[in-house]
Amino acid sequence: MLKTGQQYLESLRDGRQIFIDGAEVEDVTTHPAFTNVVHSMAKIYDFQSAEENRALMTYEIPGSGGERANRIWQLPRTHAELVERRKALEAWTELHGGFLGRAPDHVASCIAGMYMGIEAFETHDPDRATALSNYYKYARDNELYLTYVIINPQADRSKTADEQADPFLTAGVVSQDDEGLTIRGAKMLATGGIMANEVFVTCIQPLKPGEEPYAISFAIPMNAKGLKILSRKSYEASATSVFDNPLASRFDENDAVLYFDDVKVPWDRVFINQDTEMCNKQFHATPAHVYQNYQAQVRLMVKMRFLMGIARKTAETNGVIGFPQVRETLGQLAAQCAMVDSLVHAMEIKGEMRGDYFIPDRHTLYAAQVLTQQLYATVMTTLRDLAGGGMIMLPSSVADFANPEVAKLIGKTQQSPTTTSEGRVKFFKLAWDAVGSEFASRHTQYEMFYAGATFVTKGHSFRTFDWDRCTGLVDRMLDTYSLESELAQIQTAAE
Repeated sequence: MLKTGQQYLESLRDGRQIFIDGAEVEDVTTHPAFTNVVHSMAKIYDFQSAEENRALMTYEIPGSGGERANRIWQLPRTHAELVERRKALEAWTELHGGFLGRAPDHVASCIAGMYMGIEAFETHDPDRATALSNYYKYARDNELYLTYVIINPQADRSKTADEQADPFLTAGVVSQDDEGLTIRGAKMLATGGIMANEVFVTCIQPLKPGEEPYAISFAIPMNAKGLKILSRKSYEASATSVFDNPLASRFDENDAVLYFDDVKVPWDRVFINQDTEMCNKQFHATPAHVYQNYQAQVRLMVKMRFLMGIARKTAETNGVIGFPQVRETLGQLAAQCAMVDSLVHAMEIKGEMRGDYFIPDRHTLYAAQVLTQQLYATVMTTLRDLAGGGMIMLPSSVADFANPEVAKLIGKTQQSPTTTSEGRVKFFKLAWDAVGSEFASRHTQYEMFYAGATFVTKGHSFRTFDWDRCTGLVDRMLDTYSLESELAQIQTAAE
């Protein structure tokens, strides 16, 4: 049940249709735009399947007679189990520094959250609930790597999906029969889609009456007949050296538009069929939205620690760690990192039982989303301020070290009180890839918007906050005095 790296690589050689730079990809595991990232993912699978990591990364499936699965599928029944699962997510995330935003633990958390709220599906349609329940177990037992596409192509954003010039710009139901649904149209944004096993397809955006054909929820393999994967530009393809681009060359998870060219989805893979109300409920009437975004905050917590390491080593490499103003900057960054860490732990401590399961606190999660959306760009700017020209004043490529004359000049011009010229260049190449490269820019955009537009996350925070408790404090204070009593005192004093 525990997938190895080699098994993972073999699972990707399935005939999926990926298009990049005007051509179709024959083998995602060997193509220069993708090979390094899929092999990085293979190493992550090897980590979780290693015997020494078994207790950390896996749990015993209840009622299975000893069968174990990756903790990404775990359904915590206590605070302690939630914490155990988080520690596994942290360990996995540390292998990529938080730069794989759609690693397998994200959408697994979404599907697990829906399963924890299966009663919402059972009330809506028992058959669809059975399909979801069975799919959760199938994905868990086969350790599938899932991505998802849950938003519609932007197109004319002043119009809804059914008002676009092409009614099948957005993926929707063309027809249905005894076998299942036929889907036509596009969805975005399949982050990690080129290296996932299957894709969960639905809509997280609110849908209105009339948009029923788009109110669907299902899962299919990435090699499903008629499914076309349209990749964005590959940063890995341009990062030909790990030394020059240590992150982009190995952790460019890629993003893609998926086009469904009359894709057949069997009924046992359909969880919602053309119901706008249920399409929204699947996230918010179940723990799914909280559980999947809790995972995202755990990932960001690890990523913040990585960025703090960049900040500290920047100051040390430049010999300015003792400057009061630099320590002040590092202190500010440390406080921001601790805030993210504290919010993750607070979600757990303030968590509550939902039926049989223990889930993180909703409002603390949404507060974290609001604050971290604003935080990430600020941290990037601070890291730039700390480095100054250090991340720019670098040799053109690793090939410069192969030229004895140039290498000698590098030794003279790239100096540091804490490392060699090679060490300085190596570190600042990493820092630039995390902060200033095209890969880094994409990550800034991702962290700002993966949770939705800021008005969406602020809306979640508004709806889930305990306003009554706060206004109750004000009301109780107001109740301790009145205009009438004040006037009575004035009248008494006058007499």
